[in-house]
Amino acid sequence: MSLHRRLIATGLIATGAAIFALQPLAIAQDKAPKKSKVPPAEITGEPVSCINLSQIRNTAVRDDRTIDFIMSGGRVYRNELPNQCGSLGFDRAFSYSTSLTQLCNVDIITVLQNVGGGLMPGASCGLGEFTPVKLIKQPK
Repeated sequence: MSLHRRLIATGLIATGAAIFALQPLAIAQDKAPKKSKVPPAEITGEPVSCINLSQIRNTAVRDDRTIDFIMSGGRVYRNELPNQCGSLGFDRAFSYSTSLTQLCNVDIITVLQNVGGGLMPGASCGLGEFTPVKLIKQPK
């Protein structure tokens, strides 16, 4: 092998080794914690399996896994889904269907995606337990 080819081969091996050595650093940076959109909350009671539909006044989708259910009287139940629910945090809208007067941790929600000015069903995901919380106000 000529000296020129040997230098090129050595350079490529060194470059490959450097990239391989830096790969864990790049992966670690990708896994750096992102600032959460979920407001901090203080747990105010034991989790429950169901909440009354007639008491739900509003919902606040926080991310792909967290929904706050705002009830009449100002009580808040936080539902941490057992798994990420694709595009829930982006679309921030969902539907559910139940034959009961309650929404329960065994029920399924379906993300509503805004497509071309209309709503289309997206991912379907199971709910978790409903934990009563008090949202903690953040200083501005």
